[in-house]
Amino acid sequence: MIILIAATLLGLYMAWNIGANDVANSMADAVGSRALSVRRAVVAAAIFEFLGAVLVGAHVTDTVRKGIVTPTVFAHDPGLFAMGMACSLLAAALWLNLASWWGMPVSTTHSIVGAIAGFGLVVAGLNAVNWHKLSQIIMSWLISPMAGGVMAYLIFRVTVWLILGRDRPTTAAVYFVPFIVFYTVFMMSLATIFKGLGHIIHEKNLAFLTGANALVFSAAAGLATAAASRILLRKAMSGWHHKPLEEQLERVERSLAPLVIFTSCCVAFAHGSNDVANAIGPLAAIVDVIRTNAVKLKVAVPLWVLALGGMGIALGLATYGYRVMYTVGTRITQLTPSRGIAADVATATVVLVCSRMKLPISTTHTIVGAIFGVGMARGLAAVDSRVVKQIAFSWLLTVPVTAALSAILVLAAWRTWGG
Repeated sequence: MIILIAATLLGLYMAWNIGANDVANSMADAVGSRALSVRRAVVAAAIFEFLGAVLVGAHVTDTVRKGIVTPTVFAHDPGLFAMGMACSLLAAALWLNLASWWGMPVSTTHSIVGAIAGFGLVVAGLNAVNWHKLSQIIMSWLISPMAGGVMAYLIFRVTVWLILGRDRPTTAAVYFVPFIVFYTVFMMSLATIFKGLGHIIHEKNLAFLTGANALVFSAAAGLATAAASRILLRKAMSGWHHKPLEEQLERVERSLAPLVIFTSCCVAFAHGSNDVANAIGPLAAIVDVIRTNAVKLKVAVPLWVLALGGMGIALGLATYGYRVMYTVGTRITQLTPSRGIAADVATATVVLVCSRMKLPISTTHTIVGAIFGVGMARGLAAVDSRVVKQIAFSWLLTVPVTAALSAILVLAAWRTWGG
C-alpha cells in the first residue's frame, strides 16, 4: 500500500510538471499574440488537456515509453522493475521542474525516455537499451524544429503576400482569410482525429473516423467554417478599407484572434490525450506489477490513473505554467494572431505528416521551431537568438541529465533497500 501511494504521488508530480512545462507550449501562441489573457489561457488549456487525458487518453499503454528498454529483461524481478519506473518518474519530473523554473520548454517524452534509459543501463547493462530507438529520439532534435520552422515560415509568408502586405488588407482579408480558415480547420480536425482520438479509434474500431472518412469530415468542417467566416468578415470589414493602413492591419489581426484560440485548444486536447502517457505509463506499470507481480509489455490503465494524470497536468499549468508560456509566447519573437496561427497550423501539419510517415517528432521542439520560423519570416532581427540558444542547450541536456539522474536514484534505492 505504501509503494502504491508513493508511486501515485510520483505520477501526480510528473503530471504536474508536464502541465507546467509542456502544456504551456500549447497556449503560448494565444497568450503571446494577446488573443487570450494568461488567466483565460490557463482555464482553456486545463479544460481541454483534462478532457483529452480522461476521455480519449490511452486506456492501454506501453509499460516502457517508446520501447527504449525491454520489460522482459526484468521479468525475473518485477519489484526491481517497479522501483526503476518510480526512479525514472522522479528523475524526469525533477528535470522538468528545473526546466520550468528556468522557463525553458523541454520535451517530456525525451525526459522520461532518458530517465528510463538510465535505469536500464544501470540495472541490465548496455544490451538492455534499444539504441536504434534512442538514435531516433536524437534525430528528432533536428527534424522537429527544422520542419516546424520551415512550414511556419512558408505559411506566414503566404499570409503576408495574400493579406498583410496588401494596400487594403481588410479587403484582401474578406477574400483570402476564408482559405486560411479552411486549411486551419481542416488540418486541426485531422490532427485531432489522428492524434487526439487515435487511441479511442483503435480501441473501439471506429472505422467511420479513419482513412478517407476522416479527410471528408475534416474537409466538410473546414468548408463550413470558411463559409461562415466569409459572411462574418464581410460585416466586420465593411467600410474599413478607407481607414489608415495601421488600423486596417489591426482590424485583420483582431478578426483572426478566435482562430488562434481554436488552434491552441486543439493542440491542448491532442496533447492531453497523448502526452499524459508520459506520466501515467510508468505509474500504470507500477500499479500492474503490484497487482499481478509480473512485468508486461502493455498494461491496462485504470480510469483513476487517467484522471490523476489529467488533474495533475491541469494543476501544473495553472500554478507554474506561466514561466514557459512567457518564454515561448513572448521571448523568442513578437507574436500576433496571424503569426500564432501560422505557428500552430505548422506544428499540427508537421506532427501529423511525420507521425503518418513514422518519423520521430517532438511537439515541443516543433512548436518552438515554428515560432522561430515565424520570427525569421520578418528578418533575423525579429528573433532573440540568445533565448533560442538557451532553449537549444536545454534540449541537448534533457536525455543525458535525466539518464544520469535516474541512474543515481536507482543505485541509491537499490543500496538502501537491498536490491
